[in-house]
Amino acid sequence: MRVAIVGCGLIGGKRAKSIAALGHTVAGTADAVLERAAQLAKSYPGCAASADWRDLVARADIDAVVVATINDALAAITLGAVRAGKHVLVEKPAARAADELRPVAAAAKSAGVTVRVGFNHRFHPALRKARELVDAGACGPLMFVRGRYGHGGRVGYDREWRANPALAGGGELLDQGVHLIDLTRWFLGDVASVSGFAGTFFWDMPVEDNGFVCLHHAGGQVGWLHASCSEWKNLFCLEIYGRTGKLQIDGLGGSYGVERLAYYRMLPQMGPPETTIWEYPGEDTSWNAEFRDFENAIAGTTGLGATLTDAVAALDVVAAVYQHSGGEQRAA
Repeated sequence: MRVAIVGCGLIGGKRAKSIAALGHTVAGTADAVLERAAQLAKSYPGCAASADWRDLVARADIDAVVVATINDALAAITLGAVRAGKHVLVEKPAARAADELRPVAAAAKSAGVTVRVGFNHRFHPALRKARELVDAGACGPLMFVRGRYGHGGRVGYDREWRANPALAGGGELLDQGVHLIDLTRWFLGDVASVSGFAGTFFWDMPVEDNGFVCLHHAGGQVGWLHASCSEWKNLFCLEIYGRTGKLQIDGLGGSYGVERLAYYRMLPQMGPPETTIWEYPGEDTSWNAEFRDFENAIAGTTGLGATLTDAVAALDVVAAVYQHSGGEQRAA
């Protein structure tokens, strides 16, 4: 495929590298800061840079578009690309709020194009292995999920775009928390009801720095989640509890520590479980795996990737927590 990148920051760069590694062509870049688009384009022969994404997605030689901008532009650019007949991989959370995404879903259906949402955590090897074990019945029927995810920010974090509700749509719950929500839905299914609290404890900003969520799923299971940007040692931990076993995923590589999956199998006599550990050191392979899944989705294979329906469901959960917290303005 010939692929365009809209939004040429850190994630746009990661996506471009992955696209090229898989044998596709990075055919164009666009960014509101033209110099940034031009810098990324230099790495890919024949790639043209633009300051206007509309010109890029209108090009007849572009097959697919990756949208990797900040949150306020995600839905509008995705909608424009879809209306231009392009397949789209849009970064999470895909919009500031679910209502921004609903027209995108309708347009994609009308245009007959594929849209996937970049919840790349589904494609981390420990999580893919966990999915395989759950599907094989290794843990028995699932009962609940407990998840924690967070980072410690940096000097000036409360003055960056993520701290601006007009640009971001919300705070830490919308930023990292949507990954936990998406993964929990991936394992436990649709959410029936939501409770929780989003609050600002440390950072001087009008969006939350901590989000606490309790999900009640349609099948009777529970998700218990916490996302934080006052997590002074970066942390990722997802625990999946079944009637006969437990899976625990720790780390995502880099500052989050080596990615690791532990499988604890309950024995007939109970007591200490039988334990199996997998570790996944090295480079983050989720970007390549997710784009490969996107290719397959375009070809008609369902795959593991998150859909617009998944993104809307995650954003609906975030909105419900904001409403519980008296913070509806965060999603405005």
